Amino acid sequence: MNVYAIFADHVREAVAALVAEGIIAKDLDLARVVVEPPRDASHGDLATNAAMVLAKDAGLKPRDLAERIAGKLRAVAGVTKVDVAGPGFINIALDGSFWPVVLAAVLTQGLDFGRSPLGAGEKVNVEYVSANPTGPMHVGHCRGAVFGDALASLMDFAGFAVTKEYYINDAGAQVDVLARSAFLRYREALGEDIGEIPEGLYPGDYLVPVGQKLAAAHGPALKEKSEAEWLPLVRAEAIATMMVAIREDLAALGISFDVFFSERSLSTGAVDRVGAAIEALRTSGEVYEGRLPPPKGAPIEDWEDREQTLFRSTDFGDDVDRPLKKSDGSYTYFAGDIAYHKDKVDRGFLKMIDVWGADHGGYVKRMQAAVKAVSGGRASLDVELIQLVRLFRAGEPVRMSKRSGSFVTLREVVDEVGRDAVRFMMLFRKNDAPLDFDLAKVIEQSRENPVFYVQYAHARAKSILRKATEEFADLPQEAVSFATAQLGRLDDEGEITLLRRLASWPRLVEQAAGAREPHRISFFLHELASEFHGQWNRGKDLPHLRFIIENDRELTSARLALVHGVATVLASGLKVLGVTAVDEMK
Repeated sequence: MNVYAIFADHVREAVAALVAEGIIAKDLDLARVVVEPPRDASHGDLATNAAMVLAKDAGLKPRDLAERIAGKLRAVAGVTKVDVAGPGFINIALDGSFWPVVLAAVLTQGLDFGRSPLGAGEKVNVEYVSANPTGPMHVGHCRGAVFGDALASLMDFAGFAVTKEYYINDAGAQVDVLARSAFLRYREALGEDIGEIPEGLYPGDYLVPVGQKLAAAHGPALKEKSEAEWLPLVRAEAIATMMVAIREDLAALGISFDVFFSERSLSTGAVDRVGAAIEALRTSGEVYEGRLPPPKGAPIEDWEDREQTLFRSTDFGDDVDRPLKKSDGSYTYFAGDIAYHKDKVDRGFLKMIDVWGADHGGYVKRMQAAVKAVSGGRASLDVELIQLVRLFRAGEPVRMSKRSGSFVTLREVVDEVGRDAVRFMMLFRKNDAPLDFDLAKVIEQSRENPVFYVQYAHARAKSILRKATEEFADLPQEAVSFATAQLGRLDDEGEITLLRRLASWPRLVEQAAGAREPHRISFFLHELASEFHGQWNRGKDLPHLRFIIENDRELTSARLALVHGVATVLASGLKVLGVTAVDEMK
């Protein structure tokens, strides 16, 4: 039950009535009309901008149109007051009977309360992490992984048909470096003294097991082969081992994927799909042979003064056309990405979301141009950039890892503070802002620790419900059973505040999904937890506000319904974020 959507419909009906009466013109664009909470709660329960955005097309002054719309809204059931404020904002107050209906919907629908039809089952591909399989995942990967996973969950909750995808970067020079590094560990496993790891190879000890596995499988035979012979074998083994480790690290974070897509498969299968994508774009006129002008400002990393195969990315808003082949005839990374996203389009994904590190920001325009080109303008690519994570322990920077040799791994962070703390805190700041993550603070049991504060609110609600069954042995256990309680008795200011917050959950889900901002969920949960803790604290000072009133079973049942509602929405939101809704704090 989305209160704001319901009243948006009432506003549209009011406008339609004015059109039918000939008071305003037809064919108004109602998409800009929103119904939302007023900035000041004293102004009412809802507010709409309808008159402000429709006045010009309606041929009326905003305030005059607002008065006419307000007149229609005053006749809506449950509305007690409609005021026109300022230049034409409309504020709506609801009577006390409205909020119990919302609470009953929460209790009846359970964890599905807030689930939205917004996406209408549209297919969307969310690609995230996609780290090179050249070593363990580090804390920087962690933020993108959590963000992408929570965004995919949020889009699913908002009604989209989501596919979660990982792009394995198993082609190119970096995996050859991985293979040479693993071969060095193979020689070490055979008893050689390899000394210091040469510069340019991966120094971490995570490749020691790969070398041991190669030694057990091949003995000294690989040493007798040329690099051209052993490189493919070692590369395949190293990539496979790294991907097992990556999957395990992601699983520790509660993340799994529907699809793991190999970059190498694009050019090594029965069909060279990179070449096919380039030729398809050549046929449609988006690829040509030409020369790039020398860069005027900052140097362009892929500029070469030669005739080459170019993609017309400037036709789609990019700054310069982009090369698709290197001077040695091999494909550029961009060419592979074009083929990969074309494959997504061919699989039926016209809505794509990629989660990238902030250092790839300059790559966005050309990739969006490519998606438009390979789809004939039918598909869209939304790129979400993830800023850096700075890791601290009790205020001191944490920089090194014994396992990786140069950085702190994702698994080390999860093992130290737990999955829930990592996931919630990675989502307690907008993705495009840097994040300071303090390993000591995220496990504190205090109000200053957001994940503890929210989980404690759910645990407190469950504790209240357990205590209630001790006081009233015949109370029902299921939340839905409280939907028929005398919910109209919830008339305290703090109770109404909580009811309003619960009612805003469906709208919040749609807003967060539309903006691709799962951090809004964590903010909402923190606000709901704060209001719930606040109401509990009021009951300590004012006994008549306690959730359990021993001599008033009817009021107790109504308040327990509210507690069930708070616990339900907290659990629902935490589930979207992939965080545990704990029943007890230990």
